[in-house]
Amino acid sequence: GCDGSILLDETPKFLSEKNSPPNFNSVRGFDVIDAIKSKVEKVCRATVSCADIVALATRDGVNLLGGPSWTVELGRRDSLTANMKAANEFLPGPSSDLAQLLNTFNRRGFTARDVTALSGAHTIGHAHCGFFADRMMGDTSIDSAFASLLQQNCSRSAGSGAAEALAPLDRTPERFDNAYYRDLIAHRVLFHSDQELFNNGPQDSLVRQYSADGTLFAADFAAAMVKMGRLNPLTGTSGQIRLHCSRVN
Repeated sequence: GCDGSILLDETPKFLSEKNSPPNFNSVRGFDVIDAIKSKVEKVCRATVSCADIVALATRDGVNLLGGPSWTVELGRRDSLTANMKAANEFLPGPSSDLAQLLNTFNRRGFTARDVTALSGAHTIGHAHCGFFADRMMGDTSIDSAFASLLQQNCSRSAGSGAAEALAPLDRTPERFDNAYYRDLIAHRVLFHSDQELFNNGPQDSLVRQYSADGTLFAADFAAAMVKMGRLNPLTGTSGQIRLHCSRVN
């Protein structure tokens, strides 16, 4: 959301980040951002960027689902292009190990604590079976009963495409809480990259803290989101204020 590049549709000049493997059929809600932008433009034309709308909508969505609130620093401007290469490079895949996960975020200035807190965003939502199919088959870090349950649920949709079937990211997918961390300890999460946060490694202790103290998790998550909002935003005369979030002016 730092420059709104993910909102851009594909053009002859660039590939859309929406279609990068980490985002494709995963990131949604573009219609919600478009609806907000349309209403804002009627009241205050060419003033509020799509990037700021994404940042505000994220904060409010988390808060409405029971999570923390935080101060969103405003004044971002929208990019003039998208960068699928960067999306592929800087968004960790669901099969990443802990070293890959931490390295990806460390390169952008995030600490291991930031990564562990931000991963808690997986306390809400669902994922397509195709994103964790390999975890159901032979991954020794998953609870065997949970793996069997996932196989059953995903195979039920085989006729319409098992990869498109959905599974909740944690036990309370419509509530922002610390259940994700309890699921990590129970080895009952969907992605291998998530389970790497609790797999006899250096983040185990923090995962236990978050599982026992939702207030601590909420505070750290909010702080990490403020930090993410400062990740190279366009300001001043850079970029533009898009009139439509899916295309440049």
